[in-house]
Amino acid sequence: MAKEQVLVSGGAGYIGSHTAVALIEAGYDVVIIDNLSNSDMNAVEGVRKITGVDVPFEKVDCCDKEALRVIFKKYPFRSAIHFAAYKAVGESVDEPLKYYSNNLCSFINILELMREEGRENILFSSSATVYGEPDALPVTENSPRKPSTSPYGNTKQMCEDILRDSTAAYKGLKGIALRYFNPMGAHPSALIGELPRGVPNNLVPFITQTAAGVRECLSIFGDDYPTPDGTCIRDYIDVVDLAGAHVAAISRLIEGRNKANYEIFNVGTGRGVSVMELVKAFEKVNNLKLNYRIAGRRAGDTIEVWANTSLANEELGWKATRTLEETLAAAWAWEKHVRGL
Repeated sequence: MAKEQVLVSGGAGYIGSHTAVALIEAGYDVVIIDNLSNSDMNAVEGVRKITGVDVPFEKVDCCDKEALRVIFKKYPFRSAIHFAAYKAVGESVDEPLKYYSNNLCSFINILELMREEGRENILFSSSATVYGEPDALPVTENSPRKPSTSPYGNTKQMCEDILRDSTAAYKGLKGIALRYFNPMGAHPSALIGELPRGVPNNLVPFITQTAAGVRECLSIFGDDYPTPDGTCIRDYIDVVDLAGAHVAAISRLIEGRNKANYEIFNVGTGRGVSVMELVKAFEKVNNLKLNYRIAGRRAGDTIEVWANTSLANEELGWKATRTLEETLAAAWAWEKHVRGL
């Protein structure tokens, strides 16, 4: 019997590449498409090395519907995972039209082609940013979405709504949105990991780049928040665990175990970790001393947020298992691999 095939858009990116590995290890065939605007072929080669599979790769921009149509005609996948999007919050504030155009257009094209070509299952890469500053913790899937503080966050909310409305309107289309909390770390092989271009948007690459001497000093934005140590609290999830959640979710759709045509799941650890806790844990596990300083608060930073993951644990049969120490050791191993240290 032929293996079930899954299209992974943005599969050369950070989360996409790790998910491609997890899918292959779970017995799926994978087709990666990416326009390489914020990634490169090293990630695809990393996926191939880790899995021993010559994974097909097609350089395609999801905003080019006709180029995307060629992919739908060429490969017989029934299911797609859509990662391809711009994701820098600050840049989205400066260039909102770039973000609305790319993030909405790419997703709409995928959905239109799935409908036209009779493909059934779509998994959307969403974000906990849709919760904003929550009224109560931990946040559940029923926590209210808040007005976004950035165009990037807005596109996540809009795409969720587009998926909800499309699965309600078009017979045969089923979708799941996974709301990620704060992905970090790298594959234990150190062959794939987070490699931001320019200034990182996430904390852990700032930490590892500071440890590697690429950056002189790590800035911790605010130590006067109403939290135990004064720094912001987030739910940091290992990217390998996050990839596993995608396998569980796409399997649910493929096997018809979904309870509605559109479902939402939080993907986190269920535990809040402060910025300072993360910095200290990194220093301890890797036996390093980081150069850091306390800077002023950043506008728009949420004080604290973490997930209630019981729905994903129960319905998807998935749970985050990697420890903070394992994750931070893998992040440093990846940084050293990239820098040749």
